Amino acid sequence: MSTRWGFVATGNIAGTVARDLALVDDGVRLAVASRSASRARAFADEHGFERAYGSYDELFADDDVDVVYVATPHAQHHTVVRAALEAGKPVLVEKAFTVSLAASRDLVGLARERELFCMEAMWTRFLPLVARLRDLAAEGAIGQVRSLRADLGFVRQFDPADRLWDPAQGGGALLDLGVYPVSFAQMLLGDPSSVAVAGSLGPGGIDTDAGLLLGFPGGQSAQLMCSMTSAVEGSAQLVGTAGRIDVGPRHHHPERLVVHREGAEPEVVEAPPVGRGYAHQLMEVQRALAAGETESPLMPLDDTLSVMAVLDHALETLGAAAVDEGFTPR
Repeated sequence: MSTRWGFVATGNIAGTVARDLALVDDGVRLAVASRSASRARAFADEHGFERAYGSYDELFADDDVDVVYVATPHAQHHTVVRAALEAGKPVLVEKAFTVSLAASRDLVGLARERELFCMEAMWTRFLPLVARLRDLAAEGAIGQVRSLRADLGFVRQFDPADRLWDPAQGGGALLDLGVYPVSFAQMLLGDPSSVAVAGSLGPGGIDTDAGLLLGFPGGQSAQLMCSMTSAVEGSAQLVGTAGRIDVGPRHHHPERLVVHREGAEPEVVEAPPVGRGYAHQLMEVQRALAAGETESPLMPLDDTLSVMAVLDHALETLGAAAVDEGFTPR
């Protein structure tokens, strides 16, 4: 049974995901919407979508669209996803899910109330190599997992026109980069019981660098870092009582794992993705919809809320500029 996709927004990430959708069995590129009809038509022609709309509401009103993929800037996610859910559409929404915990809770509540599928597009979790990492950790390949370290960053020169430097669009390191190591830690260690934060702010009050120390109920810890001013390696390391696993770089789409066990030679593990790697999350959405599921067991909404709670706390601790998402929390 085919799944007919509607894409909201026509930026770089939408184009990359569209190219991977072409590699997914039974995935149909049906419709794309932009605030500009000409941009929508150009995107549709380039990526093989049948229909192009000059407004998001037109796409949500299309009865042939089975699921909506939202690729707008973070600050628009709440408004756009809420409109899609209110129109009865299942949704896959780019990370970060929203720019605040309150907005995320609002969308999760609505999706569950309407019994509609909703998932954050944390593509890392669906990569075959990351699935193998989870298995190795669960199997005790390195003993009992005790700590994790992960970082992600690059040097982004200041440009007020760049969305990453624009507080109104949810710019900053944590929401764009920090979401990856935080979600990585939550996937492997669960929900943290404590969060310590240090970092710095840049023009407009956006966060440019952040270091997080997460504590967990079992005594495990995670040291995480993200930066828009430093070209960090982007690697991760999972440490246990009987060895460690080196991930990446870059850990959010690694090419290999290296498993170090006491008394054994390092073992290299590889598992190439389909396309750029985004195809796997699209396959999961289609699988869940076909099965009548409203959440993915690999990226459930409770995990999204847990990650958003950490990011929200970190942004508040640093005093980062708040983003107006156009709604009043209930």
